[in-house]
Amino acid sequence: MRYFIYLQYDGTSYHGWQTQPNCVTVQETIEQKLSLLTRRELFIVGAGRTDTGVHARLMVAHFDIDYEVDCEQLTFKLNGLLPSDIAILRIVPVTDDAHARFSALSRTYRYYITTRKSPFDHLYTMRTYRTLDVDLMNEAAARLFDYIDFTSFAKLHTDVKTNNCRIMHAHWDRTTDGLVFCIKADRFLRNMVRAIVGTLIDVGRGRLSVAQFCETIEKKNRCSAGDSVPASGLFLEDVEYPQEIFL
Repeated sequence: MRYFIYLQYDGTSYHGWQTQPNCVTVQETIEQKLSLLTRRELFIVGAGRTDTGVHARLMVAHFDIDYEVDCEQLTFKLNGLLPSDIAILRIVPVTDDAHARFSALSRTYRYYITTRKSPFDHLYTMRTYRTLDVDLMNEAAARLFDYIDFTSFAKLHTDVKTNNCRIMHAHWDRTTDGLVFCIKADRFLRNMVRAIVGTLIDVGRGRLSVAQFCETIEKKNRCSAGDSVPASGLFLEDVEYPQEIFL
């Protein structure tokens, strides 16, 4: 049977989601505890990869097992074994062809910026010292809908077959002490959100015009875009799936 795991994690202490040699990752940590509880060598597949230091308010992964599990009990026991910076929200049965990555309809990220110094928020926000033109940043963000090839915001030398993505939402909102950027798409490239945010900040600082922002996308060259912002302010917020995959 196949099951979806809905979970949250603080990515501060992890080298991203995906298992890799000689590094502690979220995927590996969950797999170890899940295998211990089920007495099976289990592997999980995530809805996507998050980089070192990126957080998730909602990540989804799937695993296969040869017997029917008590989802509520497994959730409880798994939370008891996992470290405090990873939390399992729920485990649900899905159809055999449901896939945490390929069945996803969309993913939503948010990036948080603060204008004040705080000893409590620095692991989860980026602090800015300059006033940003939010209206101009939103004007540039709206132009993202005009494109599908986002090579300019993609990490180089990755194993993806295409850099095409369909962006459904991209907007900056003001908060009481800063800004939050929300972006939703059918898929994201590695480092894409952080590169987009960094380039939009260049627009907000007056370093780039909206026309130049568009030219940056059209060049399809990572070197033409702005710097990637720190991982600490980035959260995976939601992953959507078609209802028919759930049993």
